[in-house]
Amino acid sequence: MTAKFKRIISVCLLVGFLVVQIPILINAYMFEFSNRYIISVDEASLEEYDCVLVLGAGVWGNSPSHMLEERLNRGIEVYNTGCTDRILMSGDHGRDEYDEVNVMKGFAVDSGVEADTVFMDHAGFSTYESMYRARDVFGVKKVIIVTQKYHLYRAVYNARKLGLDAYGVPADGQYNYDIFVRTYNNSREALARCKDFIWCVFKPEPTYLGEEIPIYLSGELTDDKV
Repeated sequence: MTAKFKRIISVCLLVGFLVVQIPILINAYMFEFSNRYIISVDEASLEEYDCVLVLGAGVWGNSPSHMLEERLNRGIEVYNTGCTDRILMSGDHGRDEYDEVNVMKGFAVDSGVEADTVFMDHAGFSTYESMYRARDVFGVKKVIIVTQKYHLYRAVYNARKLGLDAYGVPADGQYNYDIFVRTYNNSREALARCKDFIWCVFKPEPTYLGEEIPIYLSGELTDDKV
């Protein structure tokens, strides 16, 4: 019984070690992989891209949350360098009562971006799905991704593992978030990196694909409101 008990304890310790270490290794690998592709606005201006891809975040009615506002302002800043003439807003519009992408497009248009150059991906329900749909629905090949840096590592990783020539520009600095928000975001993101690491191995299709809407056409093709 003593020997059997020792084996059980050893197995439990090994499993516990792997449960802790594997997520740490996945996160470290993703940081190392993506870091070389994270660039500044000035560096982004030196190349040409199919579009700027701004990833969605929470909205308050018809207004973007602080986090989303940071992403939108940085995305518009990159767009205004002339490195592309298209912006793709990818977010959650799975319910009539919750609509990230129309808020995002409205913000960009109010900021002086031509409506015809702003595309909306209404089914960007996750970072992985946004990258998959950018490739297969909008025909994007070379892209600048804009989101906060803690999220950018995963976004760039997903995009590159799906075959996109992807770079990222961080959208940090406009707001100071308290320690609780930062801790929550970083903890949630650490788990999401593990999930997307697996998804990028098996490459499941997103929730929706639908007909192709090439990014070089008119952004009005994605409009759902008059």
